[in-house]
Amino acid sequence: MMEFWVISIGIAGPGLDGWAAARPILAGETEYRPAPLTPPIPKLLSAAERRRCSQSARLAIAAAQDALLPGPLQGEAIATVFTSSDGDGAITQEICESLAGAAREVSPTSFHNSVYNAPAGYWSIATRSQLSSTSVCAYDVSFAAGLLEAATYTTVERCPVMLVASDLPFPRPLYGIRPVEESFAAALLMTPTSHPDACMRCEIALAPHQAITAFPATIPESLRSNPAARSLPLLALLARQATDTVRLEYTDESDLVIDCKPEGH
Repeated sequence: MMEFWVISIGIAGPGLDGWAAARPILAGETEYRPAPLTPPIPKLLSAAERRRCSQSARLAIAAAQDALLPGPLQGEAIATVFTSSDGDGAITQEICESLAGAAREVSPTSFHNSVYNAPAGYWSIATRSQLSSTSVCAYDVSFAAGLLEAATYTTVERCPVMLVASDLPFPRPLYGIRPVEESFAAALLMTPTSHPDACMRCEIALAPHQAITAFPATIPESLRSNPAARSLPLLALLARQATDTVRLEYTDESDLVIDCKPEGH
């Protein structure tokens, strides 16, 4: 078992544009209203970097910005774990189409952005961080894998960690083999010890597989197909500020179990 404290949360998704707007929805206090996600603008990046930045990096940074801005911790003082099931599907398809064409020429910018840890690179540039950054992929359980990695890192290294999970839809024809319907990203800023701004204390461990925690009832099916949205059961508990347990799928034999208790209770 490991423990960590959640300081702040970020979110970017359709009808869930920022934690301030999403929190009452996930807590069941207000109704979810479908709305297109406003194209994220990574304000922490320079204009030149924003022009080069891919959609996957923009989405990840939008959630990370949302978690960072309300808090006392600065980006350069925070290690990061980025997790994504699929990376940037649009760039993957663009490169495949280029290689299938007669010229077989790949855009240098597209090649640069196709690297799986590109969002981590852009974030490090934006925050001037020289701390550790890990990029994780575990197909549909990428959020759980990233959460376990982040919890391990903050426990061992005794420093704040930002977990950022994000995934986007693939364009057709790749959509046919990976039918993700909506874009979604979430971020958690965590520390290894109690903090004045902490909202939740969490204990995390692996346990034999049982029934996993369901999605919040208000979340539409179209969003549930996004692997990063598997964070929503945990985000809903954080929004409710309740003492409870969340169980996330991890492997065929085991789940990731997070016991949560509001700080100060």
